[in-house]
Amino acid sequence: MKRTYMITTMAVFVAIGTLGSQLLWFPAGIAKAYPVQHAVNVIAAVILGPGPAVGIAFMIGLVRNLLGLGTLLAFPGGMIGALLAGILYQKLGKKRWATVGETIGTGVLGSLCAVPISTILLGNPVGALFFMPSFLVSSVTGAFIGLFIVSRLNERSITRIQGT
Repeated sequence: MKRTYMITTMAVFVAIGTLGSQLLWFPAGIAKAYPVQHAVNVIAAVILGPGPAVGIAFMIGLVRNLLGLGTLLAFPGGMIGALLAGILYQKLGKKRWATVGETIGTGVLGSLCAVPISTILLGNPVGALFFMPSFLVSSVTGAFIGLFIVSRLNERSITRIQGT
């Protein structure tokens, strides 16, 4: 039963992230900012942990790309941000650290990992700091939305979902 509940919860987060990215976005420099993806990363990292959060970020990126609604750049930012958000929350136990992890993971590390993807796979050579401003704007906005939502959840509901 716990496995079914986890998979169902993950599927709901994928649906929210995929649909929400098309409903709430804004231009941010050279790219579009999709803060719902980052909010989902923070919420999933706190509620489910780093592994499921990375899986959710991967699936959102995959579905968006299969539907023609995203680019390959959704993978490094989303997945690294979700992983770091989950690890920092797990190690430090404070929800705000998930926000810091998402911001650093996506805004800094994800933007740096986007450079070789852009150069090799998309044929668009860019400098190392080309993506960072737009990735940071998007991840900070979404991470704070996620922190706001997750701070409204009480600890009993979070531990019930985690199964501990």
